[in-house]
Amino acid sequence: MEQTSFSSAHSDLAAGPVRADALLRPVGVVPIPNAHGSAFDHGAFEPGTRRLFIAHTARDCVEVVDHDTGRHIATLPGFKGAAGVVADEGRILVTNRGAATASLLEADSFKTLAVFETGPRPNGAVIVSRRKLAVAACIGDEQEGPTLHAFGFEDGQHRAIALPGRPRWCATDGAAERLFLAIREPSMVLVVGLPELNEIARLKLPSGGAHGLDIDHQRGRFYVACDDGALIELDLASGEICKTWPIAGPPDVTFFNPASGLLHVAIGEPGLVETIHPPSGQRSTTITARGAHTTVLAPPDKLYVISPEHGGLLVLADS
Repeated sequence: MEQTSFSSAHSDLAAGPVRADALLRPVGVVPIPNAHGSAFDHGAFEPGTRRLFIAHTARDCVEVVDHDTGRHIATLPGFKGAAGVVADEGRILVTNRGAATASLLEADSFKTLAVFETGPRPNGAVIVSRRKLAVAACIGDEQEGPTLHAFGFEDGQHRAIALPGRPRWCATDGAAERLFLAIREPSMVLVVGLPELNEIARLKLPSGGAHGLDIDHQRGRFYVACDDGALIELDLASGEICKTWPIAGPPDVTFFNPASGLLHVAIGEPGLVETIHPPSGQRSTTITARGAHTTVLAPPDKLYVISPEHGGLLVLADS
């Protein structure tokens, strides 16, 4: 197992001069083996172990980084086309786009607890430990359309429904009763009930290509970043649109930090993070690198940008 240390000396590669109004500040880089020029997808922070789990899609593995020491501590093989990664109460769920499966792991031991057979090309994911439920949204292929799957940890029950379009990212409300799933085309948020996967609503969006999605549970708002260049705020209870902001390009991962109240949208081309404080509208842009389209939020104050150009994780302080 190769270990590499956090390096603040790399921070000059990050974002150039920090403006006075910047809401993010470059801190350094955590190197990851075989990361230069590679391809990554989603990642998640697991607070119990204080580890980051990152889908290294091109290498069919999951990379593990220790948040407190800023060190890469493990490469976990056997996750073909690793795509979505989520964490909850000591468990990690990984969608394996190249294998039509989702893997459930223990965060501390890395032990595989279960492997679920999904539809083709699983992508977005949710893990809800209180309901002992794993959810995978699948893109589909020429033989099978897009589908949403839910798996019981203990009872083994499997439910699935057809989706109205290609799924992107998803999240649940605070009670874990509703799942909010971004659908690319027609651009919408599909709301389904858990655990039955009963359809509740289709919230049509005024911008095409719904993609990144996250929730501010305290204010009762959720946010959808769209490929056509808009960030949309919706009311969590009613689904009504509250605000819309322009963004610099097609987004990917969107994270809301409840500690700072800031919303971060990663954009791979040209390579930046747009940061917005939704109540006030204050915003700033942090230059990252081309191809840096995914991030991992570690509350209260760190945003990790997965950057093949940097050879690992660009670390930003969320101020």
